[in-house]
Amino acid sequence: MAVEQLLLLGAAFFVVALLYTSVGHAGASGYLASMALVGLAPAMMRPTALVLNILIASFTVYRFSLAGYLKWRNLWPFLLGSVPLAAVGGSWRLPNHQYYYVVAVALLLSAGILLWRARQGKRLGPRTQSPIPLFPALFIGAAVGLLSGLTGTGGGIFLSPVILLAGWADPKETSGISAPFILINSAVALLAGTLSWAALPAELPWLAFAALVGALAGTWLGLKKLPTPLLLTALAVVLVIAAAKLFLTV
Repeated sequence: MAVEQLLLLGAAFFVVALLYTSVGHAGASGYLASMALVGLAPAMMRPTALVLNILIASFTVYRFSLAGYLKWRNLWPFLLGSVPLAAVGGSWRLPNHQYYYVVAVALLLSAGILLWRARQGKRLGPRTQSPIPLFPALFIGAAVGLLSGLTGTGGGIFLSPVILLAGWADPKETSGISAPFILINSAVALLAGTLSWAALPAELPWLAFAALVGALAGTWLGLKKLPTPLLLTALAVVLVIAAAKLFLTV
């Protein structure tokens, strides 16, 4: 990796981790977008995003669990559906052009969800919560798990809006569900695709450090106040640009 690429990715990963961890996510779609913009190969993109997801999600779980927002009874139905499908998705080796298409669509979905979070952030306060039903949670977890394994994302960015719209948890408790969901699914997908570990960049420790510093700031922001809609909107624009680049690459 060239020095210019390393510096650009380090700065991008810091910003991505800051923004994503403020809402209980680890940032995989943002890492994928950044790597797509600097032209890294798909074989390197997926395992790198998963490793960073595991690191940042572990830290996010720690911070949100200390604050009392991690509740196992809200988490396990989604994991029961997602873990087997994350393993299946992580073991699949898509041709480059198919991988580009899948990731581009995932980035566009992520951008739409971030815009939705930016618009709704100030309105999603405490509400009367409904219990999480088993079978819908199993189905949602399975769908998100497969997508997370295929693309190298943890799936939290797709899970959170469903939980919020259904009224199953408030925003901070949703973050407490998303963070461990991302951690476990990322670990399963990476273990299922062990042959891709050799593609990890030698510069990964530096990139991981940049992301971890961003997570320190992001989790503090997420626990102290709501994320900034303008910053979430800017990140959504980056995801759209990266998706367009992937579509043009095919």
